[in-house]
Amino acid sequence: MKNIAIIGSTGSIGTQTLEVIDLFPDHFNVVALAAGSNTELLAEQAARYRPQLVCIGQKDLYHDLKEKIGHLECKVTAGPEGLVEVATFSKADVVVTSITGALGLVPTVEAIKSGKNIALANKETLVAAGDIVMALAHEYGVKILPVDSEHSAIFQCLNGEDNRRISKLILTASGGPFRGKNRSQLVDIGPEDALRHPNWSMGAKITVDSATLMNKGLEVIEAKWLFGVDLSNIDVVIHPQSVIHSMVEFVDGSIIAQLGLPDMKLPIQYALTYPQREPNNFPRLDLSQIRNLTFEEPDRQTFSCLDIAFAAARKGGTMPAVMNAANEEAVALFLKKKIKFLDIPNIILKVMERHRLIEKPQLSQILECDAWARQEVYTLL
Repeated sequence: MKNIAIIGSTGSIGTQTLEVIDLFPDHFNVVALAAGSNTELLAEQAARYRPQLVCIGQKDLYHDLKEKIGHLECKVTAGPEGLVEVATFSKADVVVTSITGALGLVPTVEAIKSGKNIALANKETLVAAGDIVMALAHEYGVKILPVDSEHSAIFQCLNGEDNRRISKLILTASGGPFRGKNRSQLVDIGPEDALRHPNWSMGAKITVDSATLMNKGLEVIEAKWLFGVDLSNIDVVIHPQSVIHSMVEFVDGSIIAQLGLPDMKLPIQYALTYPQREPNNFPRLDLSQIRNLTFEEPDRQTFSCLDIAFAAARKGGTMPAVMNAANEEAVALFLKKKIKFLDIPNIILKVMERHRLIEKPQLSQILECDAWARQEVYTLL
């Protein structure tokens, strides 16, 4: 029986994680839950799973949550300190970090220091502080188990292989809702258009990142740290069907791919049950019904966020953290209809240009640069 703590339990990944846990009542026990602001759903989850610790990230919602679940036998906490308390909860064996954004960085670091294995769905953690996080994981003997479908695919393709024999990691991308459109066609699109992903059901921020291709840029940086591969050995290819979730090319020219339906529950399950595979009742991929598997180069001119991410990763140091923070704020402004879709990469670039790079930052400096970049977005406006 594995004891599971979930940070971000009310989001898309968090709720699907609980759906997976429901399939294996003899395998998993939920001991701690944390969410950002959705007290209603968090209270429902607490009543159902009876965790010993529950946290709401937004401090001013503590009393609301306490009122909703005060009758339950569990500790209630709030704020960043509460998220860390969930991440380091002594009863937890695995911590699922699925809260969106840089908010997940500190809890993940503290969970590693507490010796917890991490089921990582918060890509910003490795984007902002991959060097620090992976070094700590090695120091404390902790496994970082990827939940993103692309990284789970690579992880599975590498099972039993020698990482030193990797020639190339090939990350696939659906292309998002605007694949094939040029810049002039994107001038007046709104959030409702960007949120219509053709294949995946995800949270709003990640869906917009998919539309700009920033999501794939973040995944490139994450893959660099997860698998110890140089950026020059990571490619991105557009695969509209979202059947092949990623591939690995080896030094002999062989390419191994992982295929499946576009459903996040499969990589979530693999992260939770690893190193075992367990049967489930998920819909199966029927190869006889797939008429085409197509691939194309990404349109880097129209969707410049991909190259922005590569550039930030090459700069290294604090630049990826600054890029990530600027993107988070720009996407939030777009979702509020304060800026245009094409303003997102422009704002990110301007913030990066104004940043004074720290080449070998401490965690505290990364957090300071993150805060600076967020404020700089509003300064630019």
